[in-house]
Amino acid sequence: MKQKHFPIWQEGDIMPAFPQLKENIKTEVTVVGGGITGITTAYLLAKKGVKVVLIDRGKLTNATTGHTTAKITAQHGIIYHEFMSHFSHEEAALYYESQSEALKSIRNIIQENQIECHFEEQDAILLTNNDKNRRKLEQEFEAYTALNIDREELTQLPVAFPMKYAIKMKNQAQFHPISYLKSLVDEIIENGGEIYENTSAYDIENADHRIVRTKDQHSIICDQVVIATQFPFFEGEAFYSARMYPSRSYAVAFTSKNPYPGGMYLDVDEPVHSLRTLKLDGEEYWIFGGQNHKTGQYKHDVAPLQKLKEFASKHLKLTDWQYEWSAQDYTTLDKLPYIGRLNKNRPEILVATGYRKWGMTNSMVAAKVLTDLILNKENPYIDLYRPTRFHADPDLKQFISTNTNVAKELVSGKLMQDKHTPKEIPAGSAIKTKQHGQTIGIYKDHEGKVHALDTTCTHLGCEVTWNDEEKTWDCPCHGSRFACDGKVIEGPALEDLKKVEYRK
Repeated sequence: MKQKHFPIWQEGDIMPAFPQLKENIKTEVTVVGGGITGITTAYLLAKKGVKVVLIDRGKLTNATTGHTTAKITAQHGIIYHEFMSHFSHEEAALYYESQSEALKSIRNIIQENQIECHFEEQDAILLTNNDKNRRKLEQEFEAYTALNIDREELTQLPVAFPMKYAIKMKNQAQFHPISYLKSLVDEIIENGGEIYENTSAYDIENADHRIVRTKDQHSIICDQVVIATQFPFFEGEAFYSARMYPSRSYAVAFTSKNPYPGGMYLDVDEPVHSLRTLKLDGEEYWIFGGQNHKTGQYKHDVAPLQKLKEFASKHLKLTDWQYEWSAQDYTTLDKLPYIGRLNKNRPEILVATGYRKWGMTNSMVAAKVLTDLILNKENPYIDLYRPTRFHADPDLKQFISTNTNVAKELVSGKLMQDKHTPKEIPAGSAIKTKQHGQTIGIYKDHEGKVHALDTTCTHLGCEVTWNDEEKTWDCPCHGSRFACDGKVIEGPALEDLKKVEYRK
């Protein structure tokens, strides 16, 4: 079987297609972003009788949601000891409680709607083969004990990961996210909601009502707006660009000579590795991910997908490579998502972002918090996730680190120039060079044609860099990504890179 360069979840075109918005319309709530957060929020609101319009710049679930590993778990890496150290026992407990309730809510929706989405309960396991990380995992286990999390220490695993110590969070789950969301989309339509694809939100105006302007100059008049676009396309002086950083990760799916032994695994050593399974059309696939790096800071001597395959080939008895893909997510200053009202000046705009790669439960937390805010209902997690929060520790330290990195990339990007000449570019690759004092990017396609671009990101002016693994121009400052021809793939940028004439 020939390896497929798209996520396993997108096999079979499960999600129906929807039209592009081509007129001005009016609704109560506009949800911008057709991933799991936007769809779940629109679903909950529509079920409550709220008139909802859901729009997406591309096709539903094609962005981060369609590129996940789809673990539904409250185990989000080594996090609970850190939360107890930086915040309080009560806030760490609230985080765990919110994530556990999210898992239960997903389970209930699946049962109530009889959704066939390969939902399976699995234990979630963190492991290390490093003595320093062993101590961190032992502290995490102590935090599990303090928070009364159902847990277990392990010194052996049924999979051949190199390990010295592991901890288990029991009774977590996994599923097929697109099959699950297909049912929610059907319910949105059945309850009077409207969905539009290939409809890019460009701005939000504040008049008697909120007006969401699209790139095609159409308007959606509404009372409230939910921004569920991973990175908020509208910041409104909330400065998310300075309060989050983006990173990419990679995944492959393969078949193995051995039956899968159960469990969901996360190796916390660098580079991080993740493992779970999926049974699809009678075949058992092992889904293996990791090799994280900051967006736009791709190292050309480290091919992430190749590294994943080398590790899997060495430790897991695979038979055939089947799928490969990648994903992007954002991390906030304190590692808690930002969920709630944009700020005190724009309370009618609500956001959900910064899931730190744990979007399956965080999306449900966000959908319930945002729905309760819109309906003016109490919710115990509003203060915990409030986007306007700021903790001196760890926020200030991470704020300085994040923005120092952005400043460094901004300056170095302007100075950077590839040592190779355009004639030396391999087909399907790119370089940056100077032309009359301007930094430009040159991509050579497989027919030998050269495509030249201004490499200044159209978001806030950083210099994009070439990602040879994915054949994209990526912004190291705020995570915007562009295709080799300059078209926006994902934001916060709304405009394509400018094309320039290349003079040989």
